[in-house]
Amino acid sequence: MRIAFHIGAHCTDEDRLLRSLLKNREILAKHGVMVPGPGKFRGLLADIIGKLKGGQADQTTQDVMLEALCDSDDAARLILSFDNFLGKSSRAFEGGQLYPLIGDKVTRLRNLFPGDPVEFFIGIRDLATFIPAMYERDGNGNFAAFTQGMDPANLHWVDVIEAMHEAVPDCAITVWCNEDTPLIWPEIMHEIADLEHHVRLKGGFDVLSEIMAREGIARLRAYLGEKPAQNEIQRRRILAAFLDKYALEDAIEEEVDLPGWTQELTDTLTRNYDDDVLEIARIPGVTMLTA
Repeated sequence: MRIAFHIGAHCTDEDRLLRSLLKNREILAKHGVMVPGPGKFRGLLADIIGKLKGGQADQTTQDVMLEALCDSDDAARLILSFDNFLGKSSRAFEGGQLYPLIGDKVTRLRNLFPGDPVEFFIGIRDLATFIPAMYERDGNGNFAAFTQGMDPANLHWVDVIEAMHEAVPDCAITVWCNEDTPLIWPEIMHEIADLEHHVRLKGGFDVLSEIMAREGIARLRAYLGEKPAQNEIQRRRILAAFLDKYALEDAIEEEVDLPGWTQELTDTLTRNYDDDVLEIARIPGVTMLTA
């Protein structure tokens, strides 16, 4: 069995990937890919991880998990998606660091299936919007307390991905930028399911439809129905053209109004993010999906 863990990050997915994949449960099952719903695995895995205390699951425990999670004996791949695999979002900046427990978290997940190939999938986000989004989620109205001990300019996603790679060097890691998801959503679904791109999946516009007017989505579907894209690059160019014309401004523009949050800091964080993406792509064993 091959295991694919989608681990977030927080404030990037909100279960969108899981919902899109569940729309394709039948076609995925035909290709040996199992996608259990959240109620089927989240409590179970949390309980087992707690009991293992960092140790490796024995064969009996693995058999119990697979029997509970897979509806078919022909299953070859299991997809498990949950941003709290990274721990509670309130601990994302513990000690002024970005996901300082990431190495331990992925090790515990890897130890659930020590004898099987395991892969990790994670979307990352520009800290210029990620930190404000996390504050809105967990800050309790006190930004000074939320950022105490934190220097945003010294937080880097490349450190997070490197820590993952060091903790589980035998596991492939796939990363993408949350900002790119509207254009690469079908690719993300195919990558985590390990399917060829000619396999048609529902939900390819699930993210795009959140930031594009209904008229635009309708026209886009009609256009692609008449003139199907010949390849992935052409498809993205078509999507980008329609997005440029029909994007919902309120959905794509994020205004940040927080104490001490200056345009200079925003620019610094975005530059750091761009640099991180380039460095992440160079880490051995890491695949960077880009638009």
